Amino acid sequence: MAHILTSLRDLSKLPFDEVIDVRAPAEYAEDHIPGAINLPVLSDAERARVGTIYVQEDRFLARKVGAALVARNAADHLEGPLADRTGGWRPLVYCWRGGQRSGSFASILAQVGWRVDLIDGGYKSFRRLVVETLYEQPLALRLILIDGGTGTAKTRLLEHLENQGAQVLDLEAMAAHRGSLFGPVAGGQPSQKSFESTLAMAMATLDPTRPVFIEAESNKIGRITLPPSLWAAMIGAEQIRLSAPLSARAGFLVTAYPDLLQDPARLTQTLDQLRRYHGHDQVSAWKSLADAGQYEALARALVATHYDPRYARVSRRKGPPLMQLELPDLSEATLADTAARITETAD
Repeated sequence: MAHILTSLRDLSKLPFDEVIDVRAPAEYAEDHIPGAINLPVLSDAERARVGTIYVQEDRFLARKVGAALVARNAADHLEGPLADRTGGWRPLVYCWRGGQRSGSFASILAQVGWRVDLIDGGYKSFRRLVVETLYEQPLALRLILIDGGTGTAKTRLLEHLENQGAQVLDLEAMAAHRGSLFGPVAGGQPSQKSFESTLAMAMATLDPTRPVFIEAESNKIGRITLPPSLWAAMIGAEQIRLSAPLSARAGFLVTAYPDLLQDPARLTQTLDQLRRYHGHDQVSAWKSLADAGQYEALARALVATHYDPRYARVSRRKGPPLMQLELPDLSEATLADTAARITETAD
């Protein structure tokens, strides 16, 4: 049976134990349905080989070679990743367009005795829904932006809001980037398509009658661009604005970027990128603070000299905020109390 996807919300509710992407590893790496595992029936090299035979030699030969490869790889999956699946296991399988690769693998699983279904139209039908959600339709969610200067613990506040039952979209976690020049994290960022799939599926699980808290961002997080429907909703959203003492912000930043502080070469390289904004002498002074291990002083100087003026320049938030919160410090207790105040007011 092939399931026709009519909405991302429906996909999240389908009664399957596991979603299997049988496309080649490179296809899966670029993007896939969030949560799907990759059991390729053709490797990248095998897929290229079959495609070449199909185009340059003979279509029938290509299908025959492809079938042999699919059977061989399916056997490896049955004896490997799927060896512990019980008789009641129910998988949902897809490939690029819901064609031969997924159909062939599904027929083998069905012969084993599993109740296996397909996604009609494969990955392309899923991608179409993602594009509709993020590019073609207005966002049907009430967004509330958590706004504030660098180091005001906005991301950590989102975590407290989520822990207290609020609906949250953590864009920086989805983009694998902390949203500044110092923001790259280990492992790098996902592809644009992969980010969009994660975002769209996360939005599909939200209750549109309740507010959704999201950190105020520019329209790019690292190399990821925020899709137009989301960006338009963010521009018009209500805001909660945070402020905190500079000393508290500097101390928080030191705890928020341990990976950067443990890599002096990377920290120096990142500081060098600020020369075009602040000149050789200023950056040399910052590097001296880093070399001396005076990280709070460095963070304080960067916030005061680079980030706060930049924030004041680029901020487009207009009108009075829903809440203006001046935090005495950025301790976990203060952030938990702040989250409680926000949820009481916003709901």
